[in-house]
Amino acid sequence: MKKWNVGLAAGVVLACLLAGCGKNDTTTQETITAAATTEAVTTEQVATADAQIATGSDLASASDVVEDWMVPIPAENVADGEYDIEVDSSSSMFNITACKLTVADGKMTAVMTMGGKGYRYLYMGTGEEAVAADESEYIPYVEDADGAHTFTVPVDALDEGIACAAFSNKKEKWYERTLVFRSDSLPADAIDNPSMKTAEDLGIADGEYTVEVTLSGGSGRATVESPTKIKVENGIATATIIMSSSNYDYVIVGEEKYLPVNTEGNSVFEIPVAEFDEPMAVTADTTAMSVPHEIEYTLTFASDTVTVSGSGSGMSGSVNIALWIAVAVAVFMPVVTRMRRKEKK
Repeated sequence: MKKWNVGLAAGVVLACLLAGCGKNDTTTQETITAAATTEAVTTEQVATADAQIATGSDLASASDVVEDWMVPIPAENVADGEYDIEVDSSSSMFNITACKLTVADGKMTAVMTMGGKGYRYLYMGTGEEAVAADESEYIPYVEDADGAHTFTVPVDALDEGIACAAFSNKKEKWYERTLVFRSDSLPADAIDNPSMKTAEDLGIADGEYTVEVTLSGGSGRATVESPTKIKVENGIATATIIMSSSNYDYVIVGEEKYLPVNTEGNSVFEIPVAEFDEPMAVTADTTAMSVPHEIEYTLTFASDTVTVSGSGSGMSGSVNIALWIAVAVAVFMPVVTRMRRKEKK
């Protein structure tokens, strides 16, 4: 009887163990299946997202639109108002024919008029971010009175590369672009740049001076004569810029076009010096090639090299003036003193 009981007990234990193992195997298999399913879904989602972003042969060649001299200018440094502004795009396929910038209450928005009708939405961010975003975050086009497509977008800062994804009607894909809203296309008085140093800020008195100037941009082959002459009148500096070629027929500073002041030799221009010690954007039109075209340059005027014209001392204009006064006093005071002594005698 005892042997039977022991056998029965052993059988019950074995049955329980077998039942438990079966359950664990089932649970393990279910876990593996769930993990595989999750991985498959995730992989499919990534593949689907990637398929919605244009890459490789879908893309035209991109250009770098952020220039070395550019420093981001936020809304608080731009005067409230509406301005026509130039926008550079990293892709020629994203053609912006006109743009109106509105600055108000510490924010900037821009209405971009497109040269075509190939895009349904914009998203201010990367293509990956656009795919993940809700459709309510997309910026749809609006037709203007002329039937052109326009997009109204937020502008975080001028002179800064801003990521923008454009959804193509034809390809049903997001195309990544970089946009730069150029501060040098705005009127000079629209920008309140605390780091900007003018002749008046530097305390340079009215007069004629020389200053070291460097030219950057273009192919790197063009230069300007340095030092060059500047004239300060009513606190405003005007520079005489002598180019390294006679093939420049005009330059643009801000919104103003300046023609050469000479008819022979290398092209010479008289232009305002908006600031010292920071690159100043200048556009120069060259006729050296078969078709005239504009080239973007920057000029940098070094304030610590401002010298009274003809002095060659290398001191700043205000220091030079003080020096000349001191010299005059030192020379003439003894003479005046001797004359007074003779009169007393």
